Amino acid sequence: MRKDIIKKIITDFHERKLPELKPRLFSVPLNTKKIVVLTGVRRGGKTYHLYNLTANLIKNKTDIKNILYFNFEDERIDKNTFILNDILDAYAELYSGINFGKCYFLFDEIQNINGWEKFLRRVHEQVCPNVYVTGSNATMLSREISTSLRGRSISYEIYPLSFSEYLNFFDIKINLNSSKSLSLVSNAFEQFLKWGGFPETIKLNEEIKIKTFQEYFNVMLFRDIIERYNIAQTAILKYFCKRVVAASAGQFSINKIYNEIKSQGYKISKDTLYEFQGYVEAIYLAVFIPKYFGSAVKREFSKKKVYTIDTGLASSIDPFFAKNIGAKLENMILLELIKSKKTVYYRANNYECDFLIIENERISEALQVCADMSNMETTKREVKGLIHACKEYGLNRGIIINLYDEKSYKLEDIEIMVMPAYKYILLLQSKK
Repeated sequence: MRKDIIKKIITDFHERKLPELKPRLFSVPLNTKKIVVLTGVRRGGKTYHLYNLTANLIKNKTDIKNILYFNFEDERIDKNTFILNDILDAYAELYSGINFGKCYFLFDEIQNINGWEKFLRRVHEQVCPNVYVTGSNATMLSREISTSLRGRSISYEIYPLSFSEYLNFFDIKINLNSSKSLSLVSNAFEQFLKWGGFPETIKLNEEIKIKTFQEYFNVMLFRDIIERYNIAQTAILKYFCKRVVAASAGQFSINKIYNEIKSQGYKISKDTLYEFQGYVEAIYLAVFIPKYFGSAVKREFSKKKVYTIDTGLASSIDPFFAKNIGAKLENMILLELIKSKKTVYYRANNYECDFLIIENERISEALQVCADMSNMETTKREVKGLIHACKEYGLNRGIIINLYDEKSYKLEDIEIMVMPAYKYILLLQSKK
């Protein structure tokens, strides 16, 4: 590939104004002396984290010429003939005398190019200690990047916007003591619950949102799974992925899906379906949460509950999920817990408890999610499950997260806190 094209790509970035940026809860760390890898779902914001990193570097007096951002999905690149070392040569020719050791190399989707692993290792060890990488496409999924770098990297998972970040995107100030602020927060929460936090979609109209989410799903399905793993049974895979979404906030059963497929006259092994489940998790289409046991082995092999990576995506794929407020609320709460770096399990003995949070190797919190507490039988079941969990794990307080109600009372010596979801999430994320 001609180096003049590489020079144009580098120069274009240096001359182009950065897009409008909003700060997120996570900030890419500087000067780690490791290759920093950003992993996560497609369109979740990995590239914008590199833009934010660039803005922070400039703010800290780093010359833009010392920041090399290179997007390997640029259409001017021929990935079949591209020579990675040409980037270093072109950069040195463009800025004669530049000290690579004081530069920052930001490589977006570098795994598109053959030999990227050896190139990154060499750059990091011999050229520049400040290397940042993203990747999520079908050639080499982002989780596998850090594996290929063999201990030379640290990895951070990037998710769609949290609720706090969502409010910030709309410039809504959070003040839980202000009626005006609470009204704005409550209205925003309803939209967030319905449409989720993919940054590109939040200001689109409803029709375009749905089409965009469906395109996300198709790209994940065809580019990240079918093309990468050479899947021949595409119809079964698509059915499987849709069943994963439909099962959101519920227990996930390979046996059930196997029997459904078998009853339709299709042949596929359970082992293949388990492989499909692994692919779905690897591309961040869904998160699987284990049942809590004292034994780590039992937890690993327990029946999992499944949650789609974003409620807006799930609603656009499955119309029944779109109408199920309870499932959407539980799915959203789980995602907010994960975005807040919580380790989460569920309990399902005689009585179920939606979420158990583990901190310092012990259960620190028990949560139930119940969208509507007007149904007395439902509320009674949720409270009973919460009390059983609290007593079993030595907790003196349990929390029920719902849409609007807020109150506190004692039952069987356990404090039951009923809290609106938006308030729980904002308090959770304020502790980060």
